[in-house]
Amino acid sequence: MTTPTTAPQPPHGLLLMLILGSIQAIMPISIDLYLPSLPTIANEFNVTAGAVQFTLAIFLIGVGLGQVVYGPLTDKYGRKGPLTVGFVIYILGALACALAPSITVLIAGRFLQALGASAGSVISGAIARDLWRGKTLADRLSLLMLVLGVAPILAPSLGGVILSFWNWHGVFWVLVGYGIIMLFALTHLPETSSAVERDSIQLRDTARNYGAILGNIPFLCYVCIGACISAILMSYITSSSFLYIDMLGNSPRQFGMLFGINAIGLIGSSQLNRRVLRTQRLETVAQRALFAALVIALVMIGFALSGAVTTVVLSCLLFSLCVSLGFIMPNIAALAFGHVHARMGSASAIQGTLQSIVGGIAGTLVGVLSNGTVIPVALVIGCAALIGSILLIITTRRYPTVQA
Repeated sequence: MTTPTTAPQPPHGLLLMLILGSIQAIMPISIDLYLPSLPTIANEFNVTAGAVQFTLAIFLIGVGLGQVVYGPLTDKYGRKGPLTVGFVIYILGALACALAPSITVLIAGRFLQALGASAGSVISGAIARDLWRGKTLADRLSLLMLVLGVAPILAPSLGGVILSFWNWHGVFWVLVGYGIIMLFALTHLPETSSAVERDSIQLRDTARNYGAILGNIPFLCYVCIGACISAILMSYITSSSFLYIDMLGNSPRQFGMLFGINAIGLIGSSQLNRRVLRTQRLETVAQRALFAALVIALVMIGFALSGAVTTVVLSCLLFSLCVSLGFIMPNIAALAFGHVHARMGSASAIQGTLQSIVGGIAGTLVGVLSNGTVIPVALVIGCAALIGSILLIITTRRYPTVQA
């Protein structure tokens, strides 16, 4: 790897964090806003729950594939240009979804929308890694979770309101508006990549650069752990509306409230994580939280087998799961990028691609195994937490990280 370039100082700290949080929020908003509409879409198109859940999975897969392209582009041409192109594509995809006459067109529109959203996912992460390192990066990522965490709190509730007064097509018209607003917000975004490094990059070397990053074993190990976390999160997200609405009989508005409460748990723990890191190592916090996620999955299976799953029980379990994720996500990302010193866009693309694809596979698997109980989602969460825990223990022992 090449010698790291000097990172620019973050200008206009509060504004920068708000813009980065809003860019990162494009993905959770695009998912969470239409979660209450999934049962309605299934009924309107006369398709199975699994078919509608595939619109979530294809979105994640599209985000993952798109990042492979945006990674080298943002390393070569900077952060703002590729990000602008991405938001234009996102708006076109949202328009296709809003006008979709069938589930096939909706799936295609979601894939196009995802290709645009992938620019926000990879480039916002690259900007953060341009500016910060180690525990400071984990701290800023935790703070970003506070900003982008507004999305899962408000989006499902807003989606329920839209569904009550309009229809599911209206959800995507709102996403078109969000994309347009973000295009204007990008005019205030600073360019954080190094001009010297951009000049040294040739796109024809993309494959070689990706190969060099993939040869960075500790980075790749932490990215795989992050993929396990993505599987946990997407298993919860893709199944939540069907569990709350179809299985337990809650209304879309009630689902939005319950989903928002869980999001508050994730945000709260991510902010508590900032304090915990003052005295604890990144690896220690992540290991304990992953073990907690595994225990929660086992408890979910126990309640499902006993037939004692109620709205209160499910809400408590999922709230606890979200709390554990708030302690894992920023720390694993910081550990991964503690082993990277250049080509931040390409490295961020590899991270996002793998995590999005694995998350999409997990979401699809939950839909395929769906049987009207929490057992499938609990099994997938439990397996992902177990694999992630084992990988984390092995990686931290073989590749200790010097933390700043």
